Amino acid sequence: MAKIVGIKFLHAHKVYYFDPRGEFYKEGSGVIVETARGIEYGTVVIEPKEVSDDSVVQPLKPIMRRATPADEERVRTNEEKRPQAMKAAAEKIAAHKLNMKLIDCEFTFDGSKVVFYFSAAGRVDFRDLVKDLASSFHIRIELRQIGIRDETRILGGFGPCGRECCCSGCMPDVKKVSIKMAKTQGLSLNPSKISGLCGRLMCCLEYENEHYSETYKKMPKVGSEVTCPDGKATVVAVNMLRLTVHVKMENKGDWTYKDYPLEAVKFKKSAKDEEPDDTADEEIKDLVD
Repeated sequence: MAKIVGIKFLHAHKVYYFDPRGEFYKEGSGVIVETARGIEYGTVVIEPKEVSDDSVVQPLKPIMRRATPADEERVRTNEEKRPQAMKAAAEKIAAHKLNMKLIDCEFTFDGSKVVFYFSAAGRVDFRDLVKDLASSFHIRIELRQIGIRDETRILGGFGPCGRECCCSGCMPDVKKVSIKMAKTQGLSLNPSKISGLCGRLMCCLEYENEHYSETYKKMPKVGSEVTCPDGKATVVAVNMLRLTVHVKMENKGDWTYKDYPLEAVKFKKSAKDEEPDDTADEEIKDLVD
């Protein structure tokens, strides 16, 4: 078992593990740590606890120290500089007539570098822009191009469910989502129903995919013939959460519709039907990354 502290950084959504070195750090407190990007300020989101060795990447970097009031003030100062930096960068981009959309910017903890995030349809030659920005800010400049999913992740928003977008609220990593997941869950392949604010497949399709994938193999195919306690029937729909099958049966020229629990329905399912295909229609191909 390894003793860890979970740290989250200001403009990141992922939680990183660090070694507390026997110290206790209260949730919500600020700490100073060393990362691949240099010295950074982070916030404790998981108090010291033990986790399995296979859930951490060794060796764990130790927490350098607790954040001081001076550190907190430096973080606030960096945040206060962001709006002006965004405005200045937007003006420079317009002056250079570059086809790029400025999304956000971030100052490093020590204030020695500012990172500008932007999106663009293709590659952008921003070498002259970097020189212009460097002469204005007198610090190191980094421009980082991001995809449309990361753009939504940074800007945030509310999904059709009424909750904050998963990518900006509760997802540590943006995971791959496929048309197959939507088909497995029996969702309508209407682009407006399965796409998020970014215009790509909704991230939440991945959350319950494991459950739906296993349940899909146990359910009869819609349109197939099954045997129910009341006789032969045709499957109209399936409910993979309640594990029920909605069928229709012909009785003297009339159709009767009824729900049966999955265990009461007998059917044969070929290996071909155990998983839906991953092909996409033309109108929904653009939703896939």
